[in-house]
Amino acid sequence: MQFIKQHTELARIIRERRSIKKGYNNKSVSEEIVTELLEDAIWAPTHGMRQPWRFIFVGEKQQQDFAKKIASTYPEEKQQNREDYLNEPSAILVVIMEKGDNQKKDDENFGATACMIQNFQLLAWEQELGVVWKTNPHIYDPKVEEILQVGPNERIIGFLHMGYFDAAPEKKERIPVRQKLKTFQIG
Repeated sequence: MQFIKQHTELARIIRERRSIKKGYNNKSVSEEIVTELLEDAIWAPTHGMRQPWRFIFVGEKQQQDFAKKIASTYPEEKQQNREDYLNEPSAILVVIMEKGDNQKKDDENFGATACMIQNFQLLAWEQELGVVWKTNPHIYDPKVEEILQVGPNERIIGFLHMGYFDAAPEKKERIPVRQKLKTFQIG
């Protein structure tokens, strides 16, 4: 008997979601919509129910000051470029994670936070809100951590650049699972 998979609505959204890196339109991204999406996104799997995440929302009213402050951590010749870059999206969500007190817990916390971010991206896509998870060098900079008041037992996981868009990028094909899957065999 051959198994024929019917794509569910969830599978369709997973396959259609794209990272929206540019081409944002002028529609504002409100803190309310981001909060609403996060209320569902945080239902990600989380080891020990640690829920190791917290967030900083940067909306249009704060964005220019935010971009200038973050850009100021770069060498002078790169500051204008970084400031312009951070002003491209309509809003930014900084995702901060609590570090684990050992490698296992740190990996678990990162995994949970990554799952939560994927949930957020899927929920946003469903609302036609584009998101891209950015891990630029500034997320590792102690000066940026100081600006954002990141605690000693925390780390920045990424900046989620967000904005509404008029045209989605073309899909990029995935390597077929059969090329990545093996069955365990003894001997």
